[in-house]
Amino acid sequence: MNFDFKRMLKFEHNVGEKEKKYRLYGGAALIVISIFTASIALLLIGLVLVATGFTGFCPAYAGLNKNTCCGGESAEAANTPEENN
Repeated sequence: MNFDFKRMLKFEHNVGEKEKKYRLYGGAALIVISIFTASIALLLIGLVLVATGFTGFCPAYAGLNKNTCCGGESAEAANTPEENN
């Protein structure tokens, strides 16, 4: 398993819609918790999650060549036969 640093610099959407929602909600929750606990680490993790959820791009996913954006839907649509009568 190789980590590609050059691929991290390219901006390609690699976070799916469902995961975007989870990242935004989880990041917002961590930010709120960090305000009450005065934890810098939780604040930074929350900010990263909100930023990656908002932009749809995760540099770690890019480096690992992982893509959750449109992965299941397009493969499913390609395998279903169209009505070509």
